[in-house]
Amino acid sequence: MSLSLQRARRTGIAVAALLVTAAVPQVPHAQTTPIAITDVTVIPMDRERTVPGQTVIIQDGRITAMGATARTTVPANATRIDGRGKFLMPGLAEMHAHVPPGNPTDEVLGDILFLYVANGITTIRGMLGAPYQIQLKDKIASGALLGPRFFHAAPSLNQNSAPNPAAGVAAVKAAKATGYDLMKIHPGFSRETWDASVAELKANAMTFGGHVPMAVGVVHAMRTGIATIDHVDGYLEASVRDSALFSTPGTTLGDVIASVDPSKFRALAQMSRDLGVWNVPTMYLWENFYNDLTPEQLAALPEMRYVSGQQVTAWMTQKRNRALADANQAMTPERRSRYLTLRREMLKTLADVGAPLLMGTDSPQMFNVPGFALHRELQVARTAGLSNYQVLESGTRNVGRYVRESLKQDGAFGTVATGQWADLVLLDANPLEDLAHLTRRAGVLVRGRWVSAAEITAGLERIAARHAASRPGNN
Repeated sequence: MSLSLQRARRTGIAVAALLVTAAVPQVPHAQTTPIAITDVTVIPMDRERTVPGQTVIIQDGRITAMGATARTTVPANATRIDGRGKFLMPGLAEMHAHVPPGNPTDEVLGDILFLYVANGITTIRGMLGAPYQIQLKDKIASGALLGPRFFHAAPSLNQNSAPNPAAGVAAVKAAKATGYDLMKIHPGFSRETWDASVAELKANAMTFGGHVPMAVGVVHAMRTGIATIDHVDGYLEASVRDSALFSTPGTTLGDVIASVDPSKFRALAQMSRDLGVWNVPTMYLWENFYNDLTPEQLAALPEMRYVSGQQVTAWMTQKRNRALADANQAMTPERRSRYLTLRREMLKTLADVGAPLLMGTDSPQMFNVPGFALHRELQVARTAGLSNYQVLESGTRNVGRYVRESLKQDGAFGTVATGQWADLVLLDANPLEDLAHLTRRAGVLVRGRWVSAAEITAGLERIAARHAASRPGNN
C-alpha cells in the first residue's frame, strides 16, 4: 500500500486520447532579426526583485544586451516590442510533463506543445519516454516545431521492465544507448533491483527520478542518489508512526493516513536539502484525486474546452471510480481532507528548510490540461504557504540549475540576464504581487521566437473549435 497512489497507474492511452490530428500550423525557425523589448520592468529571478526601465535586446535566440532604456542602443533593424507597464520574466517549466507515446505525427504533437507555450511554459521534462522523442527534441530545438525546450526520460524502470536486477541493468543500458536525458522510476520493483539499476546508472553517468518504490523507501532512495522525487512520493509513508502497518493484513489506506506523524517531516526535508534531492510536487493532481468536487464540476472547468469530449468523459469515469476505491480503503471525507493537508504540510516543510523544488503537474492526467494545470498547481502551492517568489523560483531559476547540475546540459535559462537563452514571458502585471498575473500574457519568447498574445489566442481557439466539433451532438 502506498500514499503515493501506486494503484493510480499512468497510461499512454490517456495521453494519446487528449490529442487530435489537426494541429497548430508549423512555424519557421527562430527569428534571426533582433528583437528589442523597450522600457520594460524586468523580473530577473536571480533574487526577489524587479528592475524597471530596462530595454532587452534578443538575437539568435539569446539575450545579447540588457540595460537602462536611455543607455541601451536598439539595433536599427530590430523588431520593437513596447514594454511600458509590462513585466518580463523567465518562462516557466513543467518538470513532470507527458507527451504522446507511440509514433505521433508533428500535427498531433503540435497541439500539446502549443498548450504549454500558450501558458508561458518554455521548458518541459517529458516523463513518458518513447524513442521518437530523441528526434523530437532536436526538431523543437531547431525551430522546425514550435514547442518548449524539451528534456526526455527513458521508458521507466518498473515491476514489468525490471522484474529482477539483471533486467534493471539491461533497461538502463538500453536507455543510455538510445540517448535519453534521464531514467524514469515507477514503483513496484525490489530493493535489490533498485540497487543494481542505480549502480548501472551511476556507471553510465545517468541521472534518475520519479516515484519511490515501497520496497526502497524515500530514505534509501535519497541516500543512493535519486535526483528528483516526484509527487511528494515516499515522504508520508516514511512518517507513519508504526511501519508494521504496511505489512499488517487488512490495513487500509485510510488507516495509514491516520497514522502519519507530521513531526517526522522536518528531518526528511532536511535530508532532501542536504543531499541536494529535487522535489516535483504535482500537488494539483492529488487535489483532484481527493477533493470533494464532483466529476461534473471538474468537467465544467474552462480549460476542458481544449481537450476532447472523449477525454473529459474518461476523466469523469476515473473520478467516480476513485470514489468507489476510496470507500473500500476507508477513505472517509475527513481522511481525504487530512491527506491533502498532510501533502501541503510536507511541501511547506520542504520549502521552509530550503529543499530544492521544481514546478510540475503530471499533465495530462485527471482534469490536468497541459499548461493550464500548471497555473492551478501554483495556487495550491501558494495555499500550502509558499511565497510567490518561492513558487516562481521552482519554475525558473531552479530549473536551469537542475539541468546544469543533474542533466549536465545547457541550463542557460531561468533568469533574465545577458547571455541567457531568450525563453521569456511578457506580462501585463507583476506575478510577484499575485501569481494570477501569470495568466495576463502579452506574449511568450521561445528561444527568441516571439509568440504574441494574438497568436496564442488564435491557436487556442483553433484547438477549442476542433474539440467542440468532435463532441457528441455537434457533428
